[in-house]
Amino acid sequence: MTPVELSRTVLRAVRRAVDEGELSVVVPVRAVVTPPGPGGCGDYATNIALQLARPAGRPARQVAEILRPHLTRSEGVADVAITGPGFLNIRLGGGAGASLVREIQRRRDAYGHGDILAGQIVPLRIPYDIRAEVVADTLVRIVATQGGRAEVHHIHIHRSCAEPAGTDLSRAEPAGTDLPQAKTAGTDPSPAEPPHINAPQADPARPHRLHRPRPQITTLRPTPAPEDPTPLGPDAARWALLHPAAHDRPRISADHLLQRESNPLFRVRYAHARTRALTRNAAALGCTGDPGDVPEDVPGGGELVGALAGYPAVLTQAALHRAPDRLARHLVTTADALLAFQHTVLPLGDEKPSAAHRARLALAEAAGTVLAGGLSLLGISAPDYL
Repeated sequence: MTPVELSRTVLRAVRRAVDEGELSVVVPVRAVVTPPGPGGCGDYATNIALQLARPAGRPARQVAEILRPHLTRSEGVADVAITGPGFLNIRLGGGAGASLVREIQRRRDAYGHGDILAGQIVPLRIPYDIRAEVVADTLVRIVATQGGRAEVHHIHIHRSCAEPAGTDLSRAEPAGTDLPQAKTAGTDPSPAEPPHINAPQADPARPHRLHRPRPQITTLRPTPAPEDPTPLGPDAARWALLHPAAHDRPRISADHLLQRESNPLFRVRYAHARTRALTRNAAALGCTGDPGDVPEDVPGGGELVGALAGYPAVLTQAALHRAPDRLARHLVTTADALLAFQHTVLPLGDEKPSAAHRARLALAEAAGTVLAGGLSLLGISAPDYL
């Protein structure tokens, strides 16, 4: 069961509780399903009970107790536990890993893409700074994965009104409307300024026209790099600027070029290259990937399934919070799980390829798809050989 399918399962449980008179609420359009946070358990967690508590007029934990049996009876759900103020922690039954791999195989590079920003324009204002340029360029692609369209405009930052670095609604003045000088991902050149207080009022005799609210402008001002990162080359330079959080000063160092485990960029790209090598070596053995369940005791297997399942939520959060560093860090987590898992994929010695090997190969190949897609969103290459 994929996160999307589980979200629908959660909504069906809410609908059953409403139909049976246990809850009096409007069934939401969407249920958020993510990997469990600190203190959680199982494969996924949802805050649907906290979301429904106020409209239901009940404590969130009581709403969770109502939903729990409906979820437990759902196909593909093995167990449901309640933690904290009312989080529902869901452990899936057999077929969870296989279903996830099939979903990644079906959607390929589009896996993790959603529509939470569908039809929305996301204006991004940035100073003339190389790190801000790279962050904005990356966000254009990440926002697009969620159905939105980012538009990038440059601003001049005055020393007298310097503000903390990060993502904020700045008071900095726009650099005019001469957009050919700006890197723009849209076509609307009009500055998003509030209407003038003396603007003519609407004529009450005319029919009222609905106007779409102006999109909220985000000013990106990540902490600038201490020196020019371009000597590192395009891939390492982008990683050096994107991997740290916006408020952290990036480290511009030749360490980003080292092919060692201490280098996160190397681990991510090496993990992707290893998935391609596993496919080539398996083909030489006459073995192809076939989605199936990977036992929990296989080293790195559970962690890898969890990382792949959490990828869509990470993309969504990276888009909503304008934080490409979240994606970069999640790729490191995925890579580390793959590197721990890779040694179990192919047969050893005279061992013949089995269904277990084919299932592990399919999972590794799915990881390669996610790693390549994530690196592409960051603007970084994913070589097949490294």
